[in-house]
Amino acid sequence: MKEITSTQNPYIKELVLLKDKSRARKKSGLFLIEGTREIDLALKGGYDLDTILFYAELFSEEQLHKLATAAIKRIEISKDVYQKLAHRDTTEGILAIAKPKLHALDSVILRTENPLILIAEAPEKPGNIGALLRTADAANVDLVIIANPKTDLYNPNIIRSSVGCVFTNQIATGTTTQIIQFLKDKQIPIYCAALQASVAYYTQDYTKPTALVVGTEATGLSQEWRDAATQNIIIPMQGEIDSMNVSVAAGILIFEAKRQRNFL
Repeated sequence: MKEITSTQNPYIKELVLLKDKSRARKKSGLFLIEGTREIDLALKGGYDLDTILFYAELFSEEQLHKLATAAIKRIEISKDVYQKLAHRDTTEGILAIAKPKLHALDSVILRTENPLILIAEAPEKPGNIGALLRTADAANVDLVIIANPKTDLYNPNIIRSSVGCVFTNQIATGTTTQIIQFLKDKQIPIYCAALQASVAYYTQDYTKPTALVVGTEATGLSQEWRDAATQNIIIPMQGEIDSMNVSVAAGILIFEAKRQRNFL
C-alpha cells in the first residue's frame, strides 16, 4: 500500500486545490469527501470513488476494509498530510477522492407520477445549500433543482453542511428559463415563495405534482419565476421582519406538502 508523509508531495498539493478551488474540481473531474458518514452515503448514492486516504492512528485498516472495496485505491497518509487536507476540526482520519455526477435536467428520472420538487434560485451560501439538501432528504422529496447556481455542489462546505445529503438527493441544475420549461413540459404546478400577489401557503393543495420554489433572502425570486407561478405563496410573518432563512422557509413549505400527502 502506498504511503505519503510529506505535505509537499505533488499529489497532495493537487488535492489541496481540489479542496479549495472550484476551478480545480471542474478541471480534474474529481472532488474531496471527508468523513465516514459522508463517504458511506456517497457509496450508497452510486458515486464512484477513485482513492481513499487514511491516517492510521485515527482510522484503522480494519475499518477501511469494512468501508471500501479492494477496487478502490488506498493511500496511508501522515498526520501532517491529513491535517492539510481535512476540512473539519473534528476529525475521523478518512478522506476520499470521488467523481462527480452529471446534474443535467435531461438526465432527471421522476420515479413517481406525483412528484414533490424543491427548487432554489441562485443560492449563494454553501451553508444554506447544505441545509436545503438536508431538509430535502429529511422529507424524501423526489428532486432538488438549483436554478442559476452560484457555486458547485461539491464545495466542501456544502458536503459538510448537508451532512452528506448532497449524495442522497436527486439533484439537477439549470437556468431559470430551462427549469420553468421542464416543469411546464411535465405539467407540474409551480408554487413560488414571494411577497407579491401571494396567498398563505397553507391554503393551497400540494397533494398533486408540486414544485416549491424559494429564492434568496436578499433579493427573493426573480420576476421570471413570479410570472411563471401557478400561484405565489407566502408564509405569514408575525414579527417585525418580512423574511426568514431560505432553508427554514423551504422546510415549512415542504412539510406542509408532506402533511397534506399524509406521509408524516
